[in-house]
Amino acid sequence: MTENEAERIRLEEEINECQLCELGKTRKKAVVGAGSLSAKIMLIGEAPGYYEDLNGKPFVGKAGKILDELLESLGRKRAEVYITNILKCRPPGNRNPSAAEIKACTPFLDAQMSIIDPEVIATLGNFSLTYIFAKFGLTPDKIGKIHGKVFTVGTIAGIKKVVPLYHPAVATYNPGMKETLKDDFKVLADCF
Repeated sequence: MTENEAERIRLEEEINECQLCELGKTRKKAVVGAGSLSAKIMLIGEAPGYYEDLNGKPFVGKAGKILDELLESLGRKRAEVYITNILKCRPPGNRNPSAAEIKACTPFLDAQMSIIDPEVIATLGNFSLTYIFAKFGLTPDKIGKIHGKVFTVGTIAGIKKVVPLYHPAVATYNPGMKETLKDDFKVLADCF
């Protein structure tokens, strides 16, 4: 077992036992993340939805099907990336995450970023964009202005690229957005 695998297992156990906020009492399963521990690309969504809460895996509902299509449009599979969320537990009724929930949960995300050490961090939606931009000292803007752009940041772990993307769920509400998502995902093609 590698050091990263041992760290992942330890972190997963900690997340599964977490009661730092009320979501720990209402979840069915914590949704830690999935994918390659040596992924060059980490995709970060908002929070688990209904199906994710049931399965304990990220992006398995409608938005997950779209995410799979987007990766396939690059000739890639989800096993080649690492997928996680800001929150590890589903907010009841799929409501937006609260500031307290984000504060309680993001140390887990930070630990995941440390374990995976991706070259590219792709934010899926506003909540992950806001957190990641603040973490790396970037000035946030509306996703409608900066989606699909690459921001380069220097970190202790080296140079990282941050790519804000629309959340795949946007295409479930507005099917016309799927082409925009595909165009934006092309930025990731050179990162594999």
